[in-house]
Amino acid sequence: MPPAAPSPILRRRRLGGELRRLREAAGLTGDQVIERVGWASASKLSRLENGRSRPDPADVRDLLDLYHVDDALRLELLGITHEAGDMRGWLKRYPAMTQQQRGFAELEAGCAEISEYNPVLVPGLLQTSGYARMRISSAWQVDQAAGAPEAEDEIETEIRARLARQSALTRETDPPRYTAVLEESALGHRAGPPDVLHEQLAQLCELAMLPNVTLHVLPRDTPIGQWYLPPTAFSVYRFADPLDPETLAIEGGFTDVMSTEVITLNRYKVVFEWLCTAALSATDTLSWLIDSSGRLSVAATPPTVASGPATAPAQRRSSSGRLTER
Repeated sequence: MPPAAPSPILRRRRLGGELRRLREAAGLTGDQVIERVGWASASKLSRLENGRSRPDPADVRDLLDLYHVDDALRLELLGITHEAGDMRGWLKRYPAMTQQQRGFAELEAGCAEISEYNPVLVPGLLQTSGYARMRISSAWQVDQAAGAPEAEDEIETEIRARLARQSALTRETDPPRYTAVLEESALGHRAGPPDVLHEQLAQLCELAMLPNVTLHVLPRDTPIGQWYLPPTAFSVYRFADPLDPETLAIEGGFTDVMSTEVITLNRYKVVFEWLCTAALSATDTLSWLIDSSGRLSVAATPPTVASGPATAPAQRRSSSGRLTER
């Protein structure tokens, strides 16, 4: 099971923020700190304060000594330093992981609450293997058309990594409270063949009945607020440790943006509230999912083969879905 503890990347960000705060409280500039602890490179402190490097416990102790940190805070920060350096041990807790999926796993680990919206797709934490395979395969087709290196053999590994992240929702100890707003179009006929969509709808029905999961379907013709149109997919992460900053992930299809800036976060929180208000309630959503699954079950049933001469099957036009890392 993925761990309930925050990832090393999140720990590095937390440690860096604390070290910056302590330096500023001590009235020291970065150059003054470098000179007093005797480090050769000024960038070393910058990387540490911005969470961009694996912290050396000896370096952290030097800084804590310089800032005259009390014993209680010192013990806490040294514990965070240990967690921030144990990337290999953290990754071993996942049955499969890839670089592409790891960024999201790092955010999801240690979360107390996750709020997600996607205008065109089912979010990755809710996807079946069949739905995920279509999304990842279509992304690979885009990469091939753009001249990117071949990666077809990595598709199954990406699927396993995405599914490995999902056990965070069903872990026995402190699973996050998860809320998602699903656009009706993400489960429409353009999203995939009936058998894949039926399997996806059935899984959503099961997940919607978990005590920590709340799903809302947004009908395609329902207005949001004063005719607001959300332009991008996004997720908001609140962590179990209240001192870890809330994080916003904005998914742009081919690139993703992360932010902890409070004003930006608050804007997306407002939008998410509007989305939840406009969408079907959790109870009505479950009914919608059950009804839609029933209709697709009929559509997914293979037709009875009639006797007589065989006719050539109609050619199907190939298509590629929108690229997503999620």
